[in-house]
Amino acid sequence: MRVVFGAGRSARLTDEVAALGLDRVLVLSTPGQRELARQVADGLGDRAAGVFAEARMHVPAETAAAACAVAAELGADGCVAVGGGSTVGLGKAIALRHGLPVVAVPTTYAGSEMTPIWGLTENGVKRTGRDPAVLPRSVVYDPELTLGLPPAISVTSGINALAHAVEGLYAPDASPIVSLMAEDGALALTEALPRIAAGGGADLDARSRALYGAWLCGAVLGATTMSLHHKLCHVLGGSLDLPHAAVHTVMLPHTLAYNQPCAPTAVATLSRVLGGAPDPARALWELTHELGAPRSLHELGVAEGDIGTVVEQALANPYANPRRVTADGLTALLRRALAGEPPVA
Repeated sequence: MRVVFGAGRSARLTDEVAALGLDRVLVLSTPGQRELARQVADGLGDRAAGVFAEARMHVPAETAAAACAVAAELGADGCVAVGGGSTVGLGKAIALRHGLPVVAVPTTYAGSEMTPIWGLTENGVKRTGRDPAVLPRSVVYDPELTLGLPPAISVTSGINALAHAVEGLYAPDASPIVSLMAEDGALALTEALPRIAAGGGADLDARSRALYGAWLCGAVLGATTMSLHHKLCHVLGGSLDLPHAAVHTVMLPHTLAYNQPCAPTAVATLSRVLGGAPDPARALWELTHELGAPRSLHELGVAEGDIGTVVEQALANPYANPRRVTADGLTALLRRALAGEPPVA
């Protein structure tokens, strides 16, 4: 995997595509970034086979099927995914089915580009898995492409990335090196996000710092096992079609609070990141408020009647977590998150 950083690096995307020996790449984006995708395709010249600008949150199976059909019709030998987790996720779906290499050009801080984790949503259920075939072959981090990302979305996207580091710190397969990456990535994001929120988003240095943090946090997620937080976010997002980054933002303080009693090393690390805060979960909850981010599931459209379904789906398949997960514990956690109450263990 090749990773390159730098303002303006996206203008040299042809070099990355050529280095992989690709001649006909399909450029992917969401509908909202169609114009950027076209600009990228124009810059690639004859190496661009076309544009598919229909990426959606949580990668609906029908969207993935449509993209695969277009890739096959155009004879694409690779994909360039320009955007956030939705677009990179679509590229992974094509790689999973057809083995086409992906070049990722992130415009958010999702971190999906650094993981071999894929996800597909069908009939309201989101399935995830790991396969090295979906890991992008090249990632181009250009902070100039994030300048148009509104501060509010930048904040939730950054906290989404921060969640990868948090779970990596108490993952059962964590290692000293991965934990160092998680701490440095979390520190970079918690330093950069207030600057992005306060400065209207035009601070290129803060954007660069946030991308650096997203890179590290994404790599942590790729190297470790997901736990309660990611499981709940996948269930909430896939079953209720909620905005992925916003769900991470609301849920992270609550899932961290739930696990803190059984994860003392992670708590000590996060306390350092958050300026010595004795309760990192509460500190994160207060930080989201300072950054103007959503703090309740109710704001995102979740109703009390949805909680039972979420708990049932979350408990359906066992997964690693430092604290035993129970129906009563999940129900209490989700009710606090629904109401926007402070997180408690």
